[in-house]
Amino acid sequence: MTHSQPPHEKAAREHAPGPSPDPALTAPPAKGDASMGRLVGVDLARALAVFGMYIVHVGPMLSTTSGVGTWVRYMADGHSSVLFATLAGFSLMLIAGRREPKTGLAGRKAKARIAIRAVVLLAFGTLLAKFYGDVIIIGFYGVYFLVAMLFLRLSGKALAITAAALAVAGPQAAFLMRPLLSGSVQQAVDAYDPLERLSGVGVIDLLFTGFYPTVPWIAFVVAGMALGRVDLSAPANQRRLAALGAGLTAVAYGLSLLLAGKDALRSMAEDGSSGSGSGSWSGSSKPPMDSGSFDYQPSVRELFVAGPHSGTTFDIVGSVGVAILVIVGATFLMDRLPRLRRLAAPLVAVGTMSLTAYVGHFAVMSWLSLPGGGVRGSWVPVLTLIAGAVVFAAVWSRFFRRGPLEYLLNLATKPAKYVK
Repeated sequence: MTHSQPPHEKAAREHAPGPSPDPALTAPPAKGDASMGRLVGVDLARALAVFGMYIVHVGPMLSTTSGVGTWVRYMADGHSSVLFATLAGFSLMLIAGRREPKTGLAGRKAKARIAIRAVVLLAFGTLLAKFYGDVIIIGFYGVYFLVAMLFLRLSGKALAITAAALAVAGPQAAFLMRPLLSGSVQQAVDAYDPLERLSGVGVIDLLFTGFYPTVPWIAFVVAGMALGRVDLSAPANQRRLAALGAGLTAVAYGLSLLLAGKDALRSMAEDGSSGSGSGSWSGSSKPPMDSGSFDYQPSVRELFVAGPHSGTTFDIVGSVGVAILVIVGATFLMDRLPRLRRLAAPLVAVGTMSLTAYVGHFAVMSWLSLPGGGVRGSWVPVLTLIAGAVVFAAVWSRFFRRGPLEYLLNLATKPAKYVK
């Protein structure tokens, strides 16, 4: 994972990018080992997030779709990057300790691994943004990880409460900051910001005004961390989480429609305007509040809408609900249907190397000169990308445990073992 460009949206693994897969994620499930099936379900959810990003970046614009295609395009818009961010938090728990946080030397090494990943992702994201624009989410993940380190020692209940508080406070804080950060103020800060000079995505973008601003988006990561503390393989937990996800989705979107009217859930991609993170990739662009306007005056109504990437409390709560339903649904299917799990193995393989799959699709788009938003009304480009990713991941996973970029990211964290 905000804004949208008619043609784009960003995002990446684990979250798009994120921690490289834990060995447990790719090992074949042992007989009767539900926990292994649970992790396979998480990888399936990652694959769905990857494909959702492909749809947003290369698929047809929402206005050119119809029927089921419209529903698929709308659900991918924004929800795919949110799913990535939520899974990012879950993945952090694989490093920091699943049911209980690691302490002592193990805890310090875990924090070092996360910190190194954060720095590497921020640097890598900055490099990619230089070539592909501010639609790249990887740099944002670096910031998310640094902030998330503050919450690694919290229990599942405390993390859930923290996520709820952030979902309420973050959007309001961003709303109040936007007028202060528009025009000359942002220009003055950007003038001394090395990240802004290097890639066009500076500190203010990463925190407040970018496609996936940390202040509102960190709620997704912390919500994923809370999920990471839960035994997703337990049927009772699956039922409770499914009910929670459905409840959050219905309440958030229902209240938004009630308070903001029939257009409350409208996607910014429908009119091709920027300001939501939902468009397709076409290079760098700033949202309205970054356009240099000195008199930007936000409307209070903006706080009540819940369209993709609107970044409001209603959007965050509803999107977390959708993410929970996808994760729990994928987990349930992988746990209960062994035959389906075998059939889904190529898709799961994409999930184990989602950082590679995410970055790779930008490279393929440039190499083949695919237009942002794909060919109007055509699903051929995005279906081709999805098929290519599945084939590549299936073949690669037969010979290697990690994807190419996942291997390099894991290699970069090796110095953490020397922490005392």
